[in-house]
Amino acid sequence: MLKTMRLVIASIHTLLFGIAVSASSLSFAAESRPAWQAEWNKTIKAAEEEGALVIYMTQAFEPVFRETFQKKYPKIKVTMVTGRGPELSQRVMSERRAEKFAVDLYVSGNISPLTVFHRAKILEPIKPLLLLPEVVDTSGWYEAKHHYDDPENRFIFVFEGTPRSGEITYNTKLVNPSEIKSYWDLLSPKWKGKIVSVDPLVSGPISAAHIFFYKHPDLGPEFLRRLHADTDISILRSNEQLMDWLSAGKYAFGIGARGVDTAMMQGLPLDQFLPGSLKEGSSVTAYNGTLSFFNRAPHPNAAKVAVNWLLSREGQTAWLDSNQKTGGLYDSLREDISKEKVSEAARRVKGAKFLWLNPAWIEELEPIRDIIKKALASAGKGR
Repeated sequence: MLKTMRLVIASIHTLLFGIAVSASSLSFAAESRPAWQAEWNKTIKAAEEEGALVIYMTQAFEPVFRETFQKKYPKIKVTMVTGRGPELSQRVMSERRAEKFAVDLYVSGNISPLTVFHRAKILEPIKPLLLLPEVVDTSGWYEAKHHYDDPENRFIFVFEGTPRSGEITYNTKLVNPSEIKSYWDLLSPKWKGKIVSVDPLVSGPISAAHIFFYKHPDLGPEFLRRLHADTDISILRSNEQLMDWLSAGKYAFGIGARGVDTAMMQGLPLDQFLPGSLKEGSSVTAYNGTLSFFNRAPHPNAAKVAVNWLLSREGQTAWLDSNQKTGGLYDSLREDISKEKVSEAARRVKGAKFLWLNPAWIEELEPIRDIIKKALASAGKGR
């Protein structure tokens, strides 16, 4: 009898413990889910009361916000000012000097936010704006982390990571791409006198290809030096001339060529190495996909809603869908969405090497130019 009583008591204790654990779990779930959901609902309500949102952006994002975001949040009237980075940044700074604080967000490339806005200290951190679990959770992002373009990793959020396939352009009638496994293969005697490059010594910006060669740990200054000293490379200031001669077969490879996509669509015998096809990989950058939040923003809650929406799976998918209409030329850093609408030339390949092109590197051009200048001089092509 005593043994039976002990078994009954033990069973009751087990049952009560199980109920307590279940109740605790339910209580935790009930408390944790509404924690962000309640804050999100509160933010949306406050944003709708603000009733407006002002974004300066590149043209690529105008249809994304007009066709998708505006329909999802009709009570938040979005004003979009589109243009190129230099134009938009100049406008922002002019407004600031006039004590006019009209803009909330900036969605564009990676140069102006760093060299203008960050330097002027007019940006607010992005992380405090992030609220949706799928945005906060870094597991869905490339390299399982959020990427930023500023030194503090706080102010310029990067949501685009598009490989550059344009480090090298080649003439398809002269080059079998399967024979080129590495950038070092360009130094083969077979290609001597068959390489042409945009002029890296003129004042102003330099080709991203030259920065990539210089900064890549498996290429570096030695590759840059030998490319200009040992290959009888031709240097042209005119991109149009470079494209004409490359298409005509006077040269097999072109470095830093612009407008290659258009030339290919016109049927010219040109192509570029796909991301991941060469041993050293390729560079990756954000052509349009960075996000900045201004201090003294007039509509902070609407900005918060827009930031979370744009960085969500829905927002990034809407962006890629819109990009497909213009060739699918950009890739999202979200890894948990479909990339079928990203062109093969713009899609990151899993397992391939990628070197991030840091926008701050554009201010480190003199060492690159010095190497090239000395290499050309050693080959009897001094400038």
